[in-house]
Amino acid sequence: MTIRREKKSRKMHGYRNRGWGSIGQHRKSGSRGGRGAAGMHKHKWSWIVKNYRDWFGKRGFTPRSPSSTPKLNEVNVSQVEEIVNKMVKMGTAVMEGNKIVVDLSRMGINKLIGYGKITRPVKVIVCSASKKAVEKIGEIGGEVIILEK
Repeated sequence: MTIRREKKSRKMHGYRNRGWGSIGQHRKSGSRGGRGAAGMHKHKWSWIVKNYRDWFGKRGFTPRSPSSTPKLNEVNVSQVEEIVNKMVKMGTAVMEGNKIVVDLSRMGINKLIGYGKITRPVKVIVCSASKKAVEKIGEIGGEVIILEK
Protein backbone atom coordinates (compact mmCIF):
# COMPACT_ATOMS: atom_id res chain seq x y z
CA MET A 1 0.00 0.00 0.00
CA THR A 2 1.41 3.34 -0.95
CA ILE A 3 1.73 6.06 1.60
CA ARG A 4 -0.32 9.13 0.83
CA ARG A 5 2.03 12.07 1.28
CA GLU A 6 -0.69 14.70 1.36
CA LYS A 7 -4.24 14.58 2.59
CA LYS A 8 -6.81 14.08 -0.14
CA SER A 9 -8.47 17.32 0.90
CA ARG A 10 -5.24 19.20 0.21
CA LYS A 11 -4.82 17.36 -3.05
CA MET A 12 -8.31 18.39 -4.20
CA HIS A 13 -7.49 22.08 -3.72
CA GLY A 14 -6.33 22.41 -7.28
CA TYR A 15 -5.78 25.56 -9.29
CA ARG A 16 -9.39 26.33 -10.08
CA ASN A 17 -11.97 23.54 -9.91
CA ARG A 18 -10.80 21.35 -7.04
CA GLY A 19 -11.21 18.14 -8.97
CA TRP A 20 -14.80 18.65 -10.12
CA GLY A 21 -14.21 19.44 -13.76
CA SER A 22 -14.26 22.73 -15.58
CA ILE A 23 -17.92 23.28 -16.42
CA GLY A 24 -19.66 24.10 -13.19
CA GLN A 25 -20.02 20.90 -11.19
CA HIS A 26 -20.52 21.71 -7.52
CA ARG A 27 -20.95 25.33 -8.37
CA LYS A 28 -24.41 26.81 -8.74
CA SER A 29 -27.81 26.35 -7.14
CA GLY A 30 -28.48 23.21 -9.16
CA SER A 31 -26.06 21.26 -7.01
CA ARG A 32 -27.84 22.21 -3.82
CA GLY A 33 -31.27 21.27 -5.14
CA GLY A 34 -32.77 24.74 -5.26
CA ARG A 35 -32.62 27.84 -3.10
CA GLY A 36 -33.61 27.90 0.54
CA ALA A 37 -36.20 25.34 1.59
CA ALA A 38 -36.95 24.20 -1.95
CA GLY A 39 -37.57 20.48 -2.23
CA MET A 40 -38.13 19.82 1.47
CA HIS A 41 -41.31 17.87 0.64
CA LYS A 42 -39.76 16.34 -2.48
CA HIS A 43 -36.15 15.45 -3.20
CA LYS A 44 -34.76 16.58 0.19
CA TRP A 45 -37.30 14.52 2.15
CA SER A 46 -34.72 12.00 3.40
CA TRP A 47 -32.71 14.93 4.82
CA ILE A 48 -35.86 16.15 6.64
CA VAL A 49 -36.51 12.71 8.11
CA LYS A 50 -32.93 12.42 9.28
CA ASN A 51 -32.28 15.93 10.64
CA TYR A 52 -35.51 17.89 11.23
CA ARG A 53 -38.43 15.55 11.89
CA ASP A 54 -40.72 18.38 13.04
CA TRP A 55 -40.01 20.73 10.11
CA PHE A 56 -43.60 20.38 8.91
CA GLY A 57 -46.83 20.33 10.87
CA LYS A 58 -48.43 22.25 13.68
CA ARG A 59 -48.64 21.62 17.38
CA GLY A 60 -51.22 22.77 19.90
CA PHE A 61 -53.70 25.56 19.39
CA THR A 62 -53.99 29.28 20.00
CA PRO A 63 -56.84 30.23 22.31
CA ARG A 64 -59.25 32.85 20.99
CA SER A 65 -58.87 35.30 23.82
CA PRO A 66 -56.09 34.41 26.26
CA SER A 67 -56.77 37.52 28.33
CA SER A 68 -60.33 36.43 29.21
CA THR A 69 -59.23 33.57 31.46
CA PRO A 70 -57.96 34.89 34.80
CA LYS A 71 -54.63 33.68 36.11
CA LEU A 72 -54.98 31.57 39.24
CA ASN A 73 -52.74 32.65 42.07
CA GLU A 74 -52.96 30.01 44.77
CA VAL A 75 -51.73 29.99 48.35
CA ASN A 76 -51.51 27.11 50.81
CA VAL A 77 -52.69 27.27 54.40
CA SER A 78 -49.07 26.97 55.54
CA GLN A 79 -48.19 30.03 53.45
CA VAL A 80 -51.01 31.96 55.14
CA GLU A 81 -49.30 31.07 58.44
CA GLU A 82 -46.06 32.61 57.12
CA ILE A 83 -47.91 35.74 55.95
CA VAL A 84 -49.50 36.11 59.40
CA ASN A 85 -46.13 35.72 61.13
CA LYS A 86 -44.60 38.45 58.91
CA MET A 87 -47.55 40.76 59.56
CA VAL A 88 -47.18 40.29 63.33
CA LYS A 89 -43.40 40.90 63.15
CA MET A 90 -43.81 44.07 61.09
CA GLY A 91 -46.69 45.30 63.23
CA THR A 92 -49.16 45.55 60.33
CA ALA A 93 -51.49 42.80 61.60
CA VAL A 94 -55.13 43.88 61.99
CA MET A 95 -56.92 42.15 64.85
CA GLU A 96 -60.65 41.46 64.89
CA GLY A 97 -61.45 39.96 68.28
CA ASN A 98 -58.80 37.28 68.74
CA LYS A 99 -58.41 36.69 65.00
CA ILE A 100 -55.85 38.23 62.65
CA VAL A 101 -57.42 39.51 59.43
CA VAL A 102 -55.66 38.48 56.22
CA ASP A 103 -57.11 39.93 53.00
CA LEU A 104 -55.67 37.71 50.27
CA SER A 105 -57.78 39.34 47.55
CA ARG A 106 -55.89 42.62 48.04
CA MET A 107 -52.59 40.74 47.75
CA GLY A 108 -53.65 39.46 44.32
CA ILE A 109 -54.29 35.88 45.47
CA ASN A 110 -57.38 34.15 44.05
CA LYS A 111 -57.57 30.81 45.81
CA LEU A 112 -56.74 29.24 49.18
CA ILE A 113 -55.66 25.58 49.16
CA GLY A 114 -55.61 23.25 52.18
CA TYR A 115 -51.98 22.04 52.17
CA GLY A 116 -50.00 22.46 55.39
CA LYS A 117 -50.80 23.44 58.97
CA ILE A 118 -51.89 26.63 60.67
CA THR A 119 -51.62 27.41 64.38
CA ARG A 120 -53.22 30.85 64.82
CA PRO A 121 -56.91 31.72 64.42
CA VAL A 122 -57.25 33.91 61.34
CA LYS A 123 -59.98 35.56 59.33
CA VAL A 124 -59.13 35.05 55.67
CA ILE A 125 -60.82 37.05 52.91
CA VAL A 126 -60.37 35.37 49.52
CA CYS A 127 -62.19 34.86 46.19
CA SER A 128 -62.32 31.04 46.45
CA ALA A 129 -61.11 28.32 48.79
CA SER A 130 -61.00 24.54 48.88
CA LYS A 131 -63.10 22.56 51.37
CA LYS A 132 -60.01 21.30 53.18
CA ALA A 133 -58.66 24.83 53.66
CA VAL A 134 -61.97 26.01 55.12
CA GLU A 135 -62.02 22.97 57.47
CA LYS A 136 -58.46 23.51 58.70
CA ILE A 137 -58.98 27.18 59.45
CA GLY A 138 -62.37 26.45 61.04
CA GLU A 139 -60.87 23.82 63.40
CA ILE A 140 -58.57 26.39 65.01
CA GLY A 141 -61.34 28.93 65.48
CA GLY A 142 -60.77 31.00 62.37
CA GLU A 143 -63.07 31.73 59.47
CA VAL A 144 -62.88 32.03 55.70
CA ILE A 145 -64.91 34.69 53.92
CA ILE A 146 -65.37 33.88 50.23
CA LEU A 147 -66.02 36.90 48.04
CA GLU A 148 -68.53 36.72 45.22
CA LYS A 149 -67.31 37.62 41.75
